[in-house]
Order: sequence, then C-alpha cells, then structure tokens
Amino acid sequence: MVNRLDEERLEILRGWGAGLGSDDREELRAAGKAITVLIEEIDRLQVDLWNAKADQAAAFESLVTSTQGTALRQRLTRGHPQA
Repeated sequence: MVNRLDEERLEILRGWGAGLGSDDREELRAAGKAITVLIEEIDRLQVDLWNAKADQAAAFESLVTSTQGTALRQRLTRGHPQA
C-alpha cells in the first residue's frame, strides 16, 4: 500500500517538478509543469479541507450553544410561569 503524500513527499515532488520544468526537452518540461500544477492543486485542496473543518467546528459550536440556550430558557420558563 502506498503511504499518503506527506509534506516531505510533496517537497520531493516539487523538486522533481522544478527540475523537469527546466529541462531542455519539451516532453520533460511538460511533465515538470504537470507535477507542479498537481502539487498546487493539492495545496489548494488542503486549504479548502482545513477551512471546511473549521467551518464545521464553528457550526457545531453554534449548534451546541444554541441548543444549550434553548434548554436553559425552557428550564427557566418551567420554573417561573409568566402571569
């Protein structure tokens, strides 16, 4: 099984992309560019994933706070009926 792309592996790929991208042969330059483009996309996807996780955590916190506030209001109104 292949391990996930960690930062060390991405750096190796960045080096390959840069090296191939500066080669005299057109096919190798194209391969280097492709590697570079894919790594940039991986970087963007990692940022998107991080933001989505942060948004999800914030939404969960908001839901918990809202639910706790509703439960507290219900308990208070049961204990003190309004006239």
